[in-house]
Amino acid sequence: MSLEGAIKRSISGEYDLFGIADLRPHKEKRISYGLDIAPYDFAISIGISLMDDVVDLVPSRDDKWAAVSYQTHAYDIINDRLDALASRIATVIQRAGHRAMPVAASAVADDKELRGVVSHKMAAHLAGLGWIGKSCLLVTPERGPRVRWATVLTDAPLKASGRPMASRCGECTACVNACPVGAFTGREYIDGEPREARFDAYKCDRYLKQRENQGMLKVCGMCLYICPYGRRKEE
Repeated sequence: MSLEGAIKRSISGEYDLFGIADLRPHKEKRISYGLDIAPYDFAISIGISLMDDVVDLVPSRDDKWAAVSYQTHAYDIINDRLDALASRIATVIQRAGHRAMPVAASAVADDKELRGVVSHKMAAHLAGLGWIGKSCLLVTPERGPRVRWATVLTDAPLKASGRPMASRCGECTACVNACPVGAFTGREYIDGEPREARFDAYKCDRYLKQRENQGMLKVCGMCLYICPYGRRKEE
């Protein structure tokens, strides 16, 4: 059995999306996130779909029950599941004699820049699983942005599963209009442009902290909820 086959078998039935990105043509993206990830030539991206009934609670997030349900089932539990899968994948790779680094599903590595060790969304994009939307979320054709991701970095000689997908957002500005603090500029993703051209992460962060200061949970998700891709059709 191939290494990819062994990896998929180890997490069979526990994920919804799986892809492999070849990072070698994207050296600048590897270096920009720190020299500690530079030795890894490939990124394995795994995604778990969020439950629609949970995501549909987002407009009612000022209600404590809705906010707690969303925080629990769209973040806490899903992140734990993803981290467990990433750890399992890394173990399979290491036992095969290669290096592997599971990256936590949700962890800020740079508090000043509000960035993680590696962008899960970019890894999934490079693996051909979706495109970077105007919300800076990874939008998949089937589930839209209603997916959470984890990444495993490795030097194992794997085969890339696809190529970066072109944006299908078109003229849609649903996420831009829905943001309660106007954090999105409405600009399409252009490779090489800084995040700030599309998204003011500090506005988003301040909004969440403001909610916390008002005694509410730090949840929003309007950009994820409103995207027509993956959203349930009205009855």
